[in-house]
Order: sequence, then C-alpha cells, then structure tokens
Amino acid sequence: MMLTRHLKLSALTALAIAITGCFENNENYTKQQVCSNNWYLLVEKQISTGDSQGHGPDLGSIEWRSTIEFKLGIRDQSGNPALDTEQWCNYINEHFIKPTT
Repeated sequence: MMLTRHLKLSALTALAIAITGCFENNENYTKQQVCSNNWYLLVEKQISTGDSQGHGPDLGSIEWRSTIEFKLGIRDQSGNPALDTEQWCNYINEHFIKPTT
C-alpha cells in the first residue's frame, strides 16, 4: 500500500513537471531577448520603419530607434530612456511590443 502511494505521488510529480515544461511565458521570453537582433526583427515586424521600397534605417541603430519613437508618437518625450541604452529596449518592449505566440 505504501509503495502504491509512493508510485502515485511520483507519477503525479513527473506529470506536473512535464506539463509545466510545455508552457512558455512569451512575455518573459521577449523580455530576456531585448536589444538582440531577434528582438529588433520582432519590433520591426510590429512597427515598420522602412518605406514601400524596402529602404529604412539599420535595425537597432540610433536612427532606427528614433524612427520607432516617431512611429509610436513618443519622440522627444521627457520620460523616454536614452536611445543608446538597454533601458530604451526594455521600455519599448514593456509598453508597445506584443509578445509572440
């Protein structure tokens, strides 16, 4: 009887671990990836900085970041972090970027 109970508990624990591992918290995943090439692509997909000819600033550059702020209507606002910081990426990510699914 004790062995059966122990096996049930072990099986339930293994199942809980397996189920938990299947879920991805997209918000945390995106936050961990800010200021990376993959994050720049995510931002660009949601807030296009190019023209219809495929021209635009280099991803992640100061010009690109400034264009992102312009497109969002937040350029030159006093509360924005400096463009050349990781805090800027975190700010944009937390307030404007939708997590991927």
